[in-house]
Amino acid sequence: MAEETKRADTPADGNEANAPAPEAANENDSVATLEAQVAELRDRFLRAVAEGENIRKRAEKDVADARAYGITAFARDVLTVADNLARTIEHVSAEARANADPSLKALLEGVELTERDLQMILQKNGVKPINPMGEKFDPHFHQAMFEVPDSGRPHGTVVQVVQPGYAIGERVLRPAMVGVAKGAAKDAARAKTAQAPE
Repeated sequence: MAEETKRADTPADGNEANAPAPEAANENDSVATLEAQVAELRDRFLRAVAEGENIRKRAEKDVADARAYGITAFARDVLTVADNLARTIEHVSAEARANADPSLKALLEGVELTERDLQMILQKNGVKPINPMGEKFDPHFHQAMFEVPDSGRPHGTVVQVVQPGYAIGERVLRPAMVGVAKGAAKDAARAKTAQAPE
């Protein structure tokens, strides 16, 4: 009986000992398959983490924009009130103020105070006026209403502000309506091109 057990354990042929076991080949294949799956899952995980980070950053930006620009529609509507208050104050001449009775003076002072408070509240909420008098015309912040012949100023300089503009943060709420100088630089350039030989 011990001999039979010995024979069963010993290969009958010496060639079978040198042949690779089928289990080892299967094991190598399964290790390679598992490594490929691990690499794929790692890639998916890294992509999911990156996507989550992008979503977080986008959400933070959206929240910041909502805080900064959430009052845009309301502020645009309130600008009409600010303009009307400013026009009311401008239309009362210094002479009329000096000769006005005390009740009219009190009314004017109340309108001026209301206009100052409104401007202060607008600035407190990030709405800043654009008053470009004397600056170079910028189509992103200004709207040209007309050109003024003025040889004393460079071409494209704002020489008159018809209506001040307003910006909220970096965005224009309403462009400033301006008159722009049609200055000497443009006239000189035209004269130079007219004199140039053809």
